[in-house]
Amino acid sequence: MHLTSAQRTYAAGMTGAKQPQAILRILRRTYPDVCCELDFDSPLQLLVATILSAQCTDQRVNRVTPQLFARYPSAQDYAGARLEDLESLVAPTGFFRQKAATLKALGAALCADHGGAVPRTLDELVQLPGVGRKTANVVLGEAFGIPGITVDTHVARLAGRFGWTTNSDPVKIERDLAEIFAPKDWTEMSQLVIWHGRRCCHARKPACGACSVAELCPAFGTGPTDPHAAAKLLKVQGRA
Repeated sequence: MHLTSAQRTYAAGMTGAKQPQAILRILRRTYPDVCCELDFDSPLQLLVATILSAQCTDQRVNRVTPQLFARYPSAQDYAGARLEDLESLVAPTGFFRQKAATLKALGAALCADHGGAVPRTLDELVQLPGVGRKTANVVLGEAFGIPGITVDTHVARLAGRFGWTTNSDPVKIERDLAEIFAPKDWTEMSQLVIWHGRRCCHARKPACGACSVAELCPAFGTGPTDPHAAAKLLKVQGRA
């Protein structure tokens, strides 16, 4: 996709409320089946899977969690687990000793403070072992339907490229996005931006020439603008 000079000027100058909403509409059409790519059947399972996804792909986590969830169906089970057993199961996700210890501590905290249930507020979630704002907002939005903005590496990168924020601190980025988008759109917007970051707007070489929101992006030209060259950079995410 080669933008004309007029289109480049439009992309660079289109800020304010219209541009984010226009990008959101296009991303909805681009990814009509957007969803959380971690497999889960309960808030606890999503919380555990999200913790395991740190420095690991969702696809690899999804290969590990069926056996993990079957063996540890409750917070009590994680609290009483042998560390060696947890480490063995989560080893493929990397940093397995730290993650296993976190899951055991998480189970203990849930049992001690929340009757074994996953709490439904941000303030309570971020007090749990291994849970920061990003993980908490994933659980709120995907497990409980409570609006949350997930600022992972993709959201942080694309929010900067789209001109939605000039901040690099995740908390400040979250606040900036909360001012731009209505709460009803927070969870969906986060997932759409994550999907676009994984599939098209990569960190090192974004596929600008094959990007559905190119005409609205001030960062157009960061990656190859030739449609054929850009198309080769697109990634299809698998569920296996």
